[in-house]
Amino acid sequence: MEICSMAQLKSQPLCLLLLLALGSLSLLKCSLAFLKWVYVNFLRPPKNLKKYGSWALVTGPTDGIGKGFAFELARKGLNLILVGRNPEKLKEVSESIGAKFGKTQVKTVVVDFSGDLNEGVNRIRETIEGLDVGVLINNVGVSYPYARFFHEVDEQLLADLIKINVEGTTKVTQAVLPGMIKRKRGAIVNIGSGAAIVIPSDPLYAVYAATKAYIDQFSRCLYVEYKKNGIDVQCQVPLYVATKMASIRRSSFFVPSTDGYAKAAMRWIGYEPRCTPYWPHTVLWALAHSLPESVVDAWRLRFCLAIRKKGQLKDSRKKE
Repeated sequence: MEICSMAQLKSQPLCLLLLLALGSLSLLKCSLAFLKWVYVNFLRPPKNLKKYGSWALVTGPTDGIGKGFAFELARKGLNLILVGRNPEKLKEVSESIGAKFGKTQVKTVVVDFSGDLNEGVNRIRETIEGLDVGVLINNVGVSYPYARFFHEVDEQLLADLIKINVEGTTKVTQAVLPGMIKRKRGAIVNIGSGAAIVIPSDPLYAVYAATKAYIDQFSRCLYVEYKKNGIDVQCQVPLYVATKMASIRRSSFFVPSTDGYAKAAMRWIGYEPRCTPYWPHTVLWALAHSLPESVVDAWRLRFCLAIRKKGQLKDSRKKE
């Protein structure tokens, strides 16, 4: 019994040292992760986007995040190609940018991403012919009018979600990419969504979340494929932003305005293949990943059911 007791006593310091070492390594890892988070969010300098090229192309630039990007890119000294479906709104945004940034050249291309997409993409190809397009912002997209179960999604909405969110981004990228390959430089930013990445599921927005999951994987694959060609491909993953599509009118600390998001987003272009540019969103991301998936799923379902109820009431009032 005495020998056994001595062996146990001798092993205790070793166990304590191992535990201390593991604890120190864990603390070091957390400290380094926090320091990296501070650096990339607050200290890392943004890239000079003009090095990619003198022109930037933005889809969906007449409202929301796309409009914020258009103004920020003009502020950085880039010329713009604005691609949207409404000619009047394109003209309005173009004139506003021209009035604020007099030296910025602006071209507009009318494309209905829910219509004849091939014809629209051909117009984009014709417009960018001979232009040094160095930055592409694939922002165009649609969501549900309000939360609904999958079997409640009508054929037109289903077609629009897939055609605009998936096919639109894919074909515009395919139109712009060859010029970047030829010049051996470029930056492509595809706007994803926290609905596909941050939370484990997005019930009652199934098709929307799935299209954004496609954008994430599409971006990552292109990042690997074309890195050697000097082309930086990135999927930005915002959470809620105060936009018409999100049905949020007022911004807050965790819900930035479109201008606030765009300013944050500009600092990340050309870096990581996936990012969440607005730093308070990363806090929510960390919180979501610290909880069991079943808890987040249950909360999200309740939240979306409440949105569905409000949407149905609004629809019924319109019919009356």
